Amino acid sequence: MNSCQNPAPRPVARLRPTPIALALGLALTAAGAPSLAHAEAATDADAVEMPRIEVVAKRDDQPILIPGAVDLVTAEDIDRIQPRSTEDLLRRVPGIFVKREEESAVVTNIGVRGLTAGDYKTLVLEDGVPVQPGIFVGNSRYYNPRVQRMEGVEVLRGASSLRYGPNTIGGVINFLTRTPDDGAAVSARVGSWNTYEVGAEVGASARSGDARLGVIATRVESDGFMDKGYDMTDIMLKTGMAIGDHQTLGLKLGYYRNNANISYRGLFPDAFEAGARFNPAPDDFFLTGRTSFDINHDWEIGQGARLKTLFYASETSRDYWRFGLVSGAPTTTSPEGFTVWNYSDNLNGNNREFTRLGLDTRLILDHAAFGVPGEAEFGLRLMSEEMKDVTVAAVRGRPRTPDPGRGGVTQDRIDGGDSLALFAQNRFDVTARFSVTAGLRVEHYEQSRRDRRSTNPADTFSNTEVMPGVGATFAVSDAVQVFGSVYRAFAPPLVGSVLGSGDTPTEAEKSVNIEFGLRGGQGPWTYAATAFQMDFSNQVDPGVSGIRAPNEGSALHRGLEGSLGYAMGNGFSLEGNLTWIPTAEYREDRPGEALRGNRLAYSPELMANLALGWESGPFRTALLYNYVDSQFGDGLNQRDFTTGASGTWGGLIPSYWTADLTASYDVSERFSVSGAVRNLTDETYVAGLRQGLYIGPERSFELGLRYRF
Repeated sequence: MNSCQNPAPRPVARLRPTPIALALGLALTAAGAPSLAHAEAATDADAVEMPRIEVVAKRDDQPILIPGAVDLVTAEDIDRIQPRSTEDLLRRVPGIFVKREEESAVVTNIGVRGLTAGDYKTLVLEDGVPVQPGIFVGNSRYYNPRVQRMEGVEVLRGASSLRYGPNTIGGVINFLTRTPDDGAAVSARVGSWNTYEVGAEVGASARSGDARLGVIATRVESDGFMDKGYDMTDIMLKTGMAIGDHQTLGLKLGYYRNNANISYRGLFPDAFEAGARFNPAPDDFFLTGRTSFDINHDWEIGQGARLKTLFYASETSRDYWRFGLVSGAPTTTSPEGFTVWNYSDNLNGNNREFTRLGLDTRLILDHAAFGVPGEAEFGLRLMSEEMKDVTVAAVRGRPRTPDPGRGGVTQDRIDGGDSLALFAQNRFDVTARFSVTAGLRVEHYEQSRRDRRSTNPADTFSNTEVMPGVGATFAVSDAVQVFGSVYRAFAPPLVGSVLGSGDTPTEAEKSVNIEFGLRGGQGPWTYAATAFQMDFSNQVDPGVSGIRAPNEGSALHRGLEGSLGYAMGNGFSLEGNLTWIPTAEYREDRPGEALRGNRLAYSPELMANLALGWESGPFRTALLYNYVDSQFGDGLNQRDFTTGASGTWGGLIPSYWTADLTASYDVSERFSVSGAVRNLTDETYVAGLRQGLYIGPERSFELGLRYRF
């Protein structure tokens, strides 16, 4: 991310005075929080806690009562991994496979429990707020939260995931953002491919501790592996305050821009085999941006009652500028002597803008109904989404302006999605060791598509889904807890699948999920193991853009995932996890796409992680191992790399493994240094397919510094 064409100058991200952007600017100017100069009496421990929605919310003095698999990535894990992106965190969680397209993870392709990586059946949140640009209207991959502002990740499966939204077939991934401690800190990191990263943090609290303010800002520039350069800016502001003794109010603002020199096109097999590492589309650019605004209110009403209310708004843009091909065939010669794409001067902009407004409120009650103590939760969520989808035909040499000779703006439409969801859940603590949780979610949604170049009215489609779930936990002993659940989950079809496709669906994409497992620990040992099954009555393959005709057919997923940790003593620790998915197969023929009994694309049968850590005083180091089994690039299960009718590639991707070495040292209480070597043994591997081969990053080096004032 070889061509004879010289790369165009990197474009500058567009800044538009949209309503949310204006609100962000005003809030940054007028955020009601004290300055650093006046924040001296309150300690971080005394300061008000920022309200947010957590999907696990485990208390240290209580066992997890969620009847489903739970994985937590802690701040300590993040320090040990020293991630370049959130992908580095997720690919070390059991059951999750990440198909890597570039090391910066501008877009992300996540598969859970055999779901095709790049699919949209797993809900991704940040502090409880949906961050995927389009749940009901469009592609979910265009925004990937940046790791520099994270303090942890919650991964939840099982019936309890119904509380948080649709797209929970694969469960819920909830990123948790940091609130800076009082004071200021600066950081810098340099690395391979001329990568430079600088960051700044500022935190302040009122003398009383009743108000807090924090800002985290990051700037990264890189030439990128294979010359897939990018420059990224990410700013987050968080502020919160106590309202009396029982209420807290929090505000979070986000600003993100990323200009990336990437494309859907990869290398041809002969170039890969010859060791070529050039950007196959040097003039293509993928420009993304996001502005967000969240308000969180938490009210302890009293008598075991609590009300949480969340309002969120966001604008996400993705402008994808690609040059067309002279023909479908590549050229046979180039200065490098390898087959390369043969580009024309025709430039196409596939540009989308997403807006979202949402309100999520939930009432939590401790009670003893029917003489059995427990906890009930009742919730309501309203959400409205819109996607402006514009295709621009331009030519080389013009600043991405429509060219009348090629048709100018060839597509201009608006897709909309409005949804209303009601849910209720109750946990009955039958005994001190045995709890049963039952829940129900009802989701009604209406989708629409309007062509702005036409006077015709918008096409609409509406549907209502009812999703029940039940689960239980049982503490066999202090060291062993058994859990299990069964629930019905669904993923709504995208607008392009139900309007204008010529096929109106009779049902949404849905499955019945079952899991059974155990978890616990004793002494230096911790462990967890889960067996799962996802039985689809209607599974839709994601396709290139997530758009497929609905009602494709049934599929079955079955597997096991487990993790084990051991504190070895003398500062050593060993942690590992293994995922085995023997069944992830189509149960019906899909003409031209898949055969009955074939394995789903991008669904490795085996994945494993191993981490050996050592800590001694201010020094910490870890050796991290990751293994990914072989996987097919399409549902036809072709073994040779080849292109299909749609231009996407299939073939069997060989298994691969990589190892990372990380270390950090606290020189003083204020100053620390860190370093990492990624792909320590410099393995050469194919990470994925699209229009050609995506190559996994070569060995790279990083050095970081952090100073706290």
